[in-house]
Amino acid sequence: MINYLGGMWLAAKNWSPAIFTALALILIWEFVVWILDIQRWLLPPPTIIFQELIDSIGLLTRHAGITLLEIIMGFSVSLMIGVALASGIVWSRTMERSIYPIIIASQTIPIFTLAPLLIIWVGTDIFSKVIVVVLFTFFPLVVSLVTGLRSVDSEAVDMFRTLGATNAQIFRKLMIPTALPNFFAGMKVAAVVSVIGAVIGEWVGASAGLGWLMKLSGPQFQTARVFAAILVLSVVAITLFSAVVAIEKWFLRKYPSILSQAKNLGE
Repeated sequence: MINYLGGMWLAAKNWSPAIFTALALILIWEFVVWILDIQRWLLPPPTIIFQELIDSIGLLTRHAGITLLEIIMGFSVSLMIGVALASGIVWSRTMERSIYPIIIASQTIPIFTLAPLLIIWVGTDIFSKVIVVVLFTFFPLVVSLVTGLRSVDSEAVDMFRTLGATNAQIFRKLMIPTALPNFFAGMKVAAVVSVIGAVIGEWVGASAGLGWLMKLSGPQFQTARVFAAILVLSVVAITLFSAVVAIEKWFLRKYPSILSQAKNLGE
């Protein structure tokens, strides 16, 4: 219990500058809106937004669940595609020369322009939003994993080969542990941009979700509800990012060092 309280206190201490800065910005926002007498439909103060959040909590939660489902499905598919592509690019020179340039070139295409085409091809159901999330997230996963797998020390590879390791053992016991920090860095980026992908997919064509709710509320001058939806999306993004950080810490604790892997292999 003491360790838990100590960890909570340390976390609060580390995040206190960000918390105080956010509170200061909220107070300034509230003060400016009331002093300048800005209309609520144009820019509502934070108190009105929080009130809207409380009043519409059921509506926001229902649509947030749909958006979260799209994000989880798209992120899961993106993980499988990213791991498969990165592994193939590292192991196959032919795949690297044929696929990797196309993956890089694909990022020059504005994904927002593809969303309407996906609605035509796939429809307005959840799969079109999942595809948009995949298009947003697979690139940082592929690039980070390729970078991590290629960052293996050649001397460590030679040591493993001297101890009789096969290519599969080198990949599993050396390359994967070495690539984990880079891979999780890409996962953190992908976790955040997955929220953007889901919202864009819903904005273009959907009948539910926070993006659709924002699109519907804007023309009706329900600006406070738009800001409340943005706040919920921020919470979703922060939660996903924190989940990836927690998984990263767990994985990095589970994997022993490269040196101990080599000693175990030699035994």
